[in-house]
Amino acid sequence: MGTGITSPIQTYLEELHARYAPLTDGQVATYSPELARADPAWFGIAIATTDGHLYEVGDTRQAFTIQSISKPITYGIALEDHGVQGVLATVGVEPSGEAFNAISLAPGTGRPLNPMINAGAIATAGLVEGTSSEDRLARLLSVFSAYAGRPLAIDDAVYRSEKATGHRNRAIAHLLRNFDVLSDDPDVALDLYFRQCSILVDCRDLAVMAATLANGGTNPLSGARAVRH
Repeated sequence: MGTGITSPIQTYLEELHARYAPLTDGQVATYSPELARADPAWFGIAIATTDGHLYEVGDTRQAFTIQSISKPITYGIALEDHGVQGVLATVGVEPSGEAFNAISLAPGTGRPLNPMINAGAIATAGLVEGTSSEDRLARLLSVFSAYAGRPLAIDDAVYRSEKATGHRNRAIAHLLRNFDVLSDDPDVALDLYFRQCSILVDCRDLAVMAATLANGGTNPLSGARAVRH
């Protein structure tokens, strides 16, 4: 039976949503044709806490593709597979000071400066272990799903759109192969990167994923462990 008491957090989120929902500044992403189809009126706010509470208001269950928010999760998988020093040999941790999609590689070695720019994220995708492309993708989806606390899937239309138009990322991947940062066919790592960016989530999922990280890798709603160590 409910207590009838509204959390001050919920009240505050509702006030914020009402205050900022009328704003129409900015533009939706257009670097991929499918992303340009997003409705700019979608607006949701969600907060998940490490003790298992969830607060949400607005369009929190509207699905969208995770895009660059996927980068830290895949980086965590690479760390589990290769350890800190193994990953640092491939991707650095220094700020780049450049755009997320800059063709930014360290002089001489070709090592990306950090895993949150596209060059580093593509290299990180190449570190995900598996016996095949299908195996690596299944593992990636399994980990992302554990973070979110529900099965996640890929938006095939967005994946195909990004794969067809991602020429800059394709150039980055081939440069990484030229420097042996990627040791195999660059299209393998690039394809996994396009797929990870095309994973469908909603605002609630992202809140729970962040809470899972803050909770030492254990999903506070499901109790499942998303990070092995």
